[in-house]
Amino acid sequence: MINFLLYFFVFVFGLVAGSFLNCVTYRLERKQSALKGRSYCPYCKHQLSWYDLIPVLSFIILKGKCRYCQKPISIQYPLVEIATASLFLLIFNFPPHQIFDGGFNFQNFVSFCFVLCVSSFLIVIFVYDLKHYIIPDKVIFPTIGVVFLYQLFEVLKIENFQSLLYFLAIAFLASAFFLAIVLATKGRGMGLGDVKLAFLMGLLLGWPNIFVAFFLAFLIGAIIGIGLILARKKTLKSEVPFGPFLVVGTFIALFWGQELINFYLNLFI
Repeated sequence: MINFLLYFFVFVFGLVAGSFLNCVTYRLERKQSALKGRSYCPYCKHQLSWYDLIPVLSFIILKGKCRYCQKPISIQYPLVEIATASLFLLIFNFPPHQIFDGGFNFQNFVSFCFVLCVSSFLIVIFVYDLKHYIIPDKVIFPTIGVVFLYQLFEVLKIENFQSLLYFLAIAFLASAFFLAIVLATKGRGMGLGDVKLAFLMGLLLGWPNIFVAFFLAFLIGAIIGIGLILARKKTLKSEVPFGPFLVVGTFIALFWGQELINFYLNLFI
């Protein structure tokens, strides 16, 4: 019963966090603060009441339309809320971050909060790049800062500064790889936002998980790209944001990177 209540609380917290991340994404484009001002309808600008902002439930009750002007509400809002809640549950139940494993574990709690924070940033990057084809510096730089501070915290805990240099080296090599692609394609293949995201991934994942993330990002991107071309939604000359694929690759590598590497190696043993 206690476990169920914990899972329920984490899921609800994830729904609320997803609602906030939607707000951040919307206001980021308009250069507005996500911490100030009441939420409002993007069409009629009417301020929304608390019962209009209940994650997922309000969307269902209102049948996907604004209560005041009847304009459609983007399906993005409930999808991001559900995805964030599901991701928070996964993080909570993932072994390295289980904070109630035979009693409260402070170290795991710090790790849990860190992964929640970085995951929230990555969700904003995913949605914003998918919609606007750009990764905003206002999101990527704070995320890099958070990851660096956490890696520094880990270094101070084990008193081994070489591990921090290791992660920094992987980050620079990862970003250099993407920068080479940007220069070779003169910005047509990728943008500088992807270079910064690659640095973040290297700092977060290290080796060999960064390789797993890159491989999956290119693989998933190629599959979806080909699918869009076959469906005549895109052409070979169409732009497709690569940031969302990098984010998906990061999440998979973060949770199951070592398992995928072991699976691959076992194929040749």
